[in-house]
Amino acid sequence: MRGIASVGECMLELSGQSGETWRLGYAGDTFNTMWTMRALTQAAVATDYVSAFGDDPFSHQQIAFFQEHGIGIASSPIIPGARPGLYAITLTGAERSFAYWRSDAAARQLARDPAALARSLDGRQLVYFSGITLAILEASARTVLLNALSESRRSGTRIAFDPNYRPRLWQDTDEARLWVTSALGVADVALPTFPDEAALFGDRTPEETAERMVRAGVAEVAVKNGEEPALIASRGGHHTSPAVRVAAPVDTTGAGDSFNGAYLVARLQGDEPHEAAAKAHRVAAAVIQVRGALAPFETLRSAFGE
Repeated sequence: MRGIASVGECMLELSGQSGETWRLGYAGDTFNTMWTMRALTQAAVATDYVSAFGDDPFSHQQIAFFQEHGIGIASSPIIPGARPGLYAITLTGAERSFAYWRSDAAARQLARDPAALARSLDGRQLVYFSGITLAILEASARTVLLNALSESRRSGTRIAFDPNYRPRLWQDTDEARLWVTSALGVADVALPTFPDEAALFGDRTPEETAERMVRAGVAEVAVKNGEEPALIASRGGHHTSPAVRVAAPVDTTGAGDSFNGAYLVARLQGDEPHEAAAKAHRVAAAVIQVRGALAPFETLRSAFGE
């Protein structure tokens, strides 16, 4: 097995500073998770962000940023004339709000070449994707992606999925339910957030979320719930894992994504699900004490316990 991959869209991020000054960075739910996994994984383990990229200066800078931090792009296509999506983030206290410009982002074409996508996923120990990955694609491309993930799974790759429901990205709730349910059918691990699942499926408790996903065939489910305990459902039964409370969070951006990355790395390293969740909570707590979605590697490693 040749390492891990995350599939989705990494955008240009403008974060609000004082006055009219903005800071340019790179972020996106699946990239935030990959960032955490890269920080917590030995350097010799190959880590790749699978997407599609443009050939403009911003895309070149984005790929260079990945490479500087040990993250490749596998066989992701470089599309002439395409460019990355962009979003701006503003904070009210520690809570964030977003404005997006992504309708023609290159990442929407990440499944345009099924053979290249298959090469990017081939032989992985773990592949991670999300509901946002699905939402930015056309229906035919979603099918290509799920087929590629299913084939990788048959070859021994472990597939992890966070439904990460964002209503504005879907035509309606019926469409979102259909594709999230289809994605659960190819997943070994699900990492949902309870308020998202309540909004999309009407779940009344985290237990209902976990049970629905287990019925869909997922062997292991970790239901995140903000400052409330996470619920872990696996063959070992149900366990709750208390969140780490932070008295004065600085920026909640990327907390759930970093939880996912830390949880998955801990499981790959042999931790039991409840042990992995405890480490993931510590990492998420550290992330919300710094600005931006991408905490320094040393911050992540220290919280994880390395």
